[in-house]
Amino acid sequence: MEKLKLGVVGLGGRGFGLTQMFLKMSQVEVVALCDLYEDRVQRAVDKAVEMGKPAPFGTLDYKEVITRDRVDCVVVATSWRAHTEVVLYAMKQGVPVGTEVGGANCIEDCFEMVRVWEETKTPYMFCENCSYGEKELMVLNMVKKGLFGDIVHCEGGYCHDLRQEVACGRENRHYRLGEYLAYNRENYPTHELLPIMSVLDINHGNRFTTLSSFSSRAAGINEWAKTHKPEMVDTKFAQGDVVTTVLSTSEGQTVVLSLDTTLPRSYSRRFTVRGTKGMYMEDNDSVFFDTDDTTLHSSSGWRSHWGNANEYLAEHSHPLWANLTEEDKAAGHGGMDYLCYSDFFNHLLEGKPMPLDIYDGATVMAVSPLSEMSIKLGGAPVSFPDFKGNK
Repeated sequence: MEKLKLGVVGLGGRGFGLTQMFLKMSQVEVVALCDLYEDRVQRAVDKAVEMGKPAPFGTLDYKEVITRDRVDCVVVATSWRAHTEVVLYAMKQGVPVGTEVGGANCIEDCFEMVRVWEETKTPYMFCENCSYGEKELMVLNMVKKGLFGDIVHCEGGYCHDLRQEVACGRENRHYRLGEYLAYNRENYPTHELLPIMSVLDINHGNRFTTLSSFSSRAAGINEWAKTHKPEMVDTKFAQGDVVTTVLSTSEGQTVVLSLDTTLPRSYSRRFTVRGTKGMYMEDNDSVFFDTDDTTLHSSSGWRSHWGNANEYLAEHSHPLWANLTEEDKAAGHGGMDYLCYSDFFNHLLEGKPMPLDIYDGATVMAVSPLSEMSIKLGGAPVSFPDFKGNK
């Protein structure tokens, strides 16, 4: 098979952007497109034609995409709530499926995904692009080389000012507004948790055992609305402005996640890896190794090393980044999108197991419903399911 015939389900901002990238990729031919809104389907079909490609089949029913004889695989870029339904249907039909990021609606969905995969063995990949980030992969290389010693603590998060996106959800037909009105949880755990899972060998001899979550009150969007959208000033949001989640592992490590999307702030994924010999911190983009130079241990000494992480790229950059072109980098998120989906398509074409598989997907998606449980219990720890067991 020279090219995979690809269907895309979900054509909002993320799905439409991915579709434009897929139309340029050598491994796939986009043959079917689906969304709940007809205008989004037509826009994507028109874009394919504009780019000199045959007009893909368009539909409002995702099942019509999955059951078409011409489709070899499907990418799901719908709202969070719809992911599981579409993934389960695809796996039951034997159609390989990759899904975009987001937490699960309920813990039962995670168990069902694992059960159906174990029954069908249909290839599945959780397409978390940040697992392919240049610094995330560099740090992973350094961890595997033992440069940071024994890893004992990691941090990460989704820290992104989304006040306007959430507040304007109705007019922009964006699902986040409904989620923020209905739930209080760590709703987007995947961006740094999956890179951290690779660092800690989660699902490869190590596992999460407990989770505790704590939430602030919700005030950020209401304050923003005073100036930008007065009709929403008194809207009652369930989602707290900052949610902090603490996970423990069977190997004795801890992980802290931050969801921080409705207060004014700069963007950060807060990727931090702490070991007995050194550390990496995203927020000042620096690597620090243990040293006998006590001046570096002072409150100001390390500042001279801030921003030094690029110095380590030449020696420790991941091979995936070696041949990345400027066009690939422009495809989305600095190249991460291209690398992530190239890996998905190449593993399918070569018949290899997925690099981020069903157990990884279930694990990271489970954080959302588990955090909601813990917040309702005042931050009390809840047990983390062992989706992989002894497999």
